[in-house]
Amino acid sequence: MKQIVVVLFLGGLALGVCRAGELLRLESSLDAMGSPYSVVVYGEDRVRMEAAVEEAFEEVRRLDRMLSNYRPDSEWSHVNRWGAERPVRVSVELFELLRACQEYSRRSEGTFDITVGPLMKVWGFYKGSGHLPHRAEVREALARVGYQNVVLEPVARTVRFARAGVEMDPGGIGKGYAVDRMLAALKEAGIRRALISAGGSSIYALGAPPEEPGWKVKIRDPLDESKSVAEATLRDESMSTSGNYEKFFRAEGQIYSHIMDPRTGYPAPGMFSVSVIAPRTLDSEAWTKPMFIQGRDWAAKNKPAGFRAYICSGDLRTGPRCAWLP
Repeated sequence: MKQIVVVLFLGGLALGVCRAGELLRLESSLDAMGSPYSVVVYGEDRVRMEAAVEEAFEEVRRLDRMLSNYRPDSEWSHVNRWGAERPVRVSVELFELLRACQEYSRRSEGTFDITVGPLMKVWGFYKGSGHLPHRAEVREALARVGYQNVVLEPVARTVRFARAGVEMDPGGIGKGYAVDRMLAALKEAGIRRALISAGGSSIYALGAPPEEPGWKVKIRDPLDESKSVAEATLRDESMSTSGNYEKFFRAEGQIYSHIMDPRTGYPAPGMFSVSVIAPRTLDSEAWTKPMFIQGRDWAAKNKPAGFRAYICSGDLRTGPRCAWLP
């Protein structure tokens, strides 16, 4: 359900239009794509602001219809269903998104991989809280994982799978892409100050609130959601966080999170959370996964130019060791 709260700064604004220099603040939220999406915008015309936010939320609804692997009628599900049997022609938008995913996979040495779908299912993270599978189940699922199995043909604009059983999972990029599309809708409607959040884990800060240098966002303590371990000020940039506290279960004295290492078939160990700041939310969300899987040293050497990253590594015995990468 969508909720809208409008806060009118200063008095005399009953018509929803500000006097020169005075700003309205509007907050709105929507549940879609399995996550809560929220927007805060500042502007001078309440009606225009509400219309802009509604356009942004319509983008989320549209992308849910395109990218969801829970909806059998989505374009993403259509590729998963038929990709092993024949080349599947897709929209320009989906083709370009899949091409971006292939590039993330190449640059991350295969640790970002949208074909982890079989592993997510065998570990119980597809529609549940997770469970410890047998090694044979992991080996069987791992045999169907690998970004090289997704073959893109630019001229025909088709997608096919090189082997049976391949299944793409949009979990590593869906929210980030949705935030970027929401941003585009807001900017097209003339909004210049906004904070967009998808589930609290993928954020874009447009401009800045009144009389502030940017939007202040906190990075949560991975062991206590009521506390924070760092703060960042964002302006015209995104921040995404992946943490082992998002989806996990405990078994045999260990924590197993939903962040899969596609090379081993097992959840990545030795990390609590990774936050990445980047120009686009698609980039920041995608890069949290290889940094989480590969670890602090790899991330310091391989993070793209201009990106910033805050990493909490360690284990339950020693606790998290958190710091910004140099």
